[in-house]
Amino acid sequence: MVSTRPVPNLAFRRLRGQRSAGEFAAAVRRAAREIGEQVACDARYIGRVESGEIRCPNYAYERVFLHMFPGAGLADLGFSARETVRGRGARTPDADAPAHRTTPPPPTLHSDTDEESDVLRRMFMTSGTATVAAASLGLGGASAAALTSLPAQRRVGEAEVTAVEKAVRQIRLLDDRHGADGLYRRAAQPLRAAYALLDAGTTTRRATADRLHAGAGELAISVGWLAHDSGRFEDARSHYAEALATARLAGDAALEAHAFCNASFLARDTGRPREAVRAAEAGQRAARPLGSPRLLALLALREAGGRAGLGDRTGCDQAIGRAHAAFERGATVSDPEWMTFFREAEMEMLQAQCWSALGDWPRAARHARRATRFQDPHFTRNLALYRAQLTGDLARAGIADEAAAAGHAVLDLLDQVQSSRIRAMLASAVRVLRAQSGSPAVTDFVSRYAEAGAAVTGPSARPPAAR
Repeated sequence: MVSTRPVPNLAFRRLRGQRSAGEFAAAVRRAAREIGEQVACDARYIGRVESGEIRCPNYAYERVFLHMFPGAGLADLGFSARETVRGRGARTPDADAPAHRTTPPPPTLHSDTDEESDVLRRMFMTSGTATVAAASLGLGGASAAALTSLPAQRRVGEAEVTAVEKAVRQIRLLDDRHGADGLYRRAAQPLRAAYALLDAGTTTRRATADRLHAGAGELAISVGWLAHDSGRFEDARSHYAEALATARLAGDAALEAHAFCNASFLARDTGRPREAVRAAEAGQRAARPLGSPRLLALLALREAGGRAGLGDRTGCDQAIGRAHAAFERGATVSDPEWMTFFREAEMEMLQAQCWSALGDWPRAARHARRATRFQDPHFTRNLALYRAQLTGDLARAGIADEAAAAGHAVLDLLDQVQSSRIRAMLASAVRVLRAQSGSPAVTDFVSRYAEAGAAVTGPSARPPAAR
């Protein structure tokens, strides 16, 4: 007779480490909130997992666990494959459900039930446009109840992939205009839906599958960027790792280069310059066969930023030289769509960042001035960002009155732009100006800053760099 005794999940127990079951359950609930999930995790649930009673988590818990342990799969966490635990045709009660539950509750977008993933899939599968993606970003009128009543699942095709791609463009457009702080939480829903499409595995053509992988990966990077710009650095790191894993799985060099580009930028912003250099170098290796000099230029500047953080002035200057040589080769049809922000203004801005990191404030200010002159007015967030960088560089260079004027220009835009990064940069510049003997221009700016309540209110007060 075959034993039905549960097999303890030792891998999951090792991941808990020295934390109690209750402490680990609290960490699970925090991780769920970070990605917009709701799970009723407690010490009893952790005990059931570790005892082997729960052989496979439901979809909501799965997303939380994979968020907590980037790069791991269910097998790495000690779980069995879903198809070996319950078949979709069986319609048995959820393996995570308490024994007394006889029927599952109505599913919602944040449901903790077995049907929840189907709801997320249908968000995209029933729309040939970005309507549902926009709704889940808070831009449309569709309610969660309406989404749960959509028709049953069908195969993933052109309409569904196009919806994912449009969601990516929508996020980028809103970020360019308004900054990340108000977007990050809302952007998590279309990201979950995109990965639910991948999990469904029902694409009919290889080309469609490739586009879906690329779209989901780009969406992960976009949501990671929103986390990055709003000071949620660990969330950003997780999303970038997810995008990199998707790129590797699909053999997508362009997506891999993009993921490494953003990972390098994040490493520089969080005080890991050596990691920033390594990620930028890996991105350049992935990008070389793609035929985009502009992409190579951006990655060289990411490397320069890392080398500046290491105090390597010679290496930084050499990387900037490579970036100029590549940039001057001009735009090509191979340039990625996401690089629309990378123009002369961004070139100047990233150089300003390098010289700031090396303490050459007058040189940094010269580049930041050029960035503000070259910037396209449609990129509202970058207008504020570049001027905040200029304010700080001028203040540290001792050019206080011009710094105050630049600071006023930032304050003029803060009612349109929500970015913890920009507020952190401006707050840092104000601290420098306050320490100097105040001219009437500086006093006026500092007073206006205080009255505007422009101090950082987001998750992080670190003064990070420009995009």
